[in-house]
Amino acid sequence: MVDVVSILKENSQVVIDSIDENLSIIVPEELSDASKYLTKAGGKMLRPSLTLITSEAVGGNKSSTVQTAAAIELIHTFSLIHDDIMDKDDMRRGKPSVHKVWGEPLAILAGDTLFSKAFEMIITSKGENLNFEQINKTLATVADSCVKICEGQASDMSFEGDFTVKEDAYLDMIFKKTGALIATATKSGAIMGGADEEVINAMYDYGKLIGLAFQIQDDYLDVVSDEESLGKPIGSDIAEGKMTLMVVKALDKADDDDSERLIEILKNTNSTQDKVDEAINIFKKYGTIQYAHDVAQLNVNKAKEILKILPDSEAKTSLSLIADFVLNRKS
Repeated sequence: MVDVVSILKENSQVVIDSIDENLSIIVPEELSDASKYLTKAGGKMLRPSLTLITSEAVGGNKSSTVQTAAAIELIHTFSLIHDDIMDKDDMRRGKPSVHKVWGEPLAILAGDTLFSKAFEMIITSKGENLNFEQINKTLATVADSCVKICEGQASDMSFEGDFTVKEDAYLDMIFKKTGALIATATKSGAIMGGADEEVINAMYDYGKLIGLAFQIQDDYLDVVSDEESLGKPIGSDIAEGKMTLMVVKALDKADDDDSERLIEILKNTNSTQDKVDEAINIFKKYGTIQYAHDVAQLNVNKAKEILKILPDSEAKTSLSLIADFVLNRKS
């Protein structure tokens, strides 16, 4: 696990430097500070690291891919700022959210700035053997992921209070909201690294699978981890009435009494810990906690299988380790 954290840190520093260079020129200074705020607040830097590592794994040059990797992190950060405003979340990465520090109007502008800068950084990418076709395909890939993120967020909002959501619809939502940008990170790395179409598509599938596993693992950790590791109370998703794979599966399998009780708990967004524990016991009764873990594991296994298309290299090994990290992390 430590090795993967080191890999992410090693790859992320050049991305952080690129982001700082590009955002420091923004005026007024207040907008620049608001735009940079979350990029300096920590985070795993998983997506940009995947872009750089994938580029290297297909035989490309990391230096040609840095701006794209940084752009993908800016898209991710933009989505977090706007999500926090929509969800009225006051904290992000252990710090007050951007809109709590600067107010909603400037936070919206900061998100818009990051979104715009991301595309500018891809367009201005430079590097040996880099051509217009690669940049154009990367732009199209990133733009498509932005649409999917919006679709996923809209679906997530529409699921609130809807306890008839089925597994396929839920998985489609989390792919769009979370997995699409991770898939874009690996696909963009393959494009900028000069891979052929077969490998580009394979790396998109790899990213999609670990993206799905990442979100399902988040849901899983919410009920099996501890408050210190998570940085929030256990079962907070239940207390907030959120739909997760465990909820969807439990409602599909439970008898009428248990189903009605689970819905009652989820509808009460101020549930006590006793009620949260009751919901977790319903999950356990129908095996949906283990089911979620098994689905995540299956996705990780499939992702690692896809990596066989790549030649052996340190970068390929890193991609395999990252797939395991997505499932084995504690927060």
